[in-house]
Amino acid sequence: MLNFFKKKKKEPENFKEILAYFKDLEKNFEKLSEELENLKKESQFSIQKIGLVRFNPFKEIGGDQSFSVALLDGNDSGIVITSLYTRGGNRVYGKPIEKGLSKYLLSEEENQALEIAKKNAENTKKLNHPTTGGGSTGTH
Repeated sequence: MLNFFKKKKKEPENFKEILAYFKDLEKNFEKLSEELENLKKESQFSIQKIGLVRFNPFKEIGGDQSFSVALLDGNDSGIVITSLYTRGGNRVYGKPIEKGLSKYLLSEEENQALEIAKKNAENTKKLNHPTTGGGSTGTH
């Protein structure tokens, strides 16, 4: 964390002070590396992949007011939520996903949402890869 009001430490004046400074840097680097690894492990269980498909399941009702959305973590586990809109009401269904698969039969639209979520994750990895320039271009 940046602290602009912190007094600057004096510059090392001899070899012994330089070595102590490097040891301090090494400890800080190790601590940051450990914290980064913990964050990577924790983030595996957060929503990282999203796929959305809008559709019209019934020809007598206009517009694509129904949808399926897949919300997946880094292990391709999560949920697919489907909302079916009709004049008589709205039905919402949720199906759990474990490692990219569901023990329940998925509709065509639910499968599409699942595949879109997986593709979005692959595109994000490409965008954030250090050799491709890094950063997101807002393709989500």
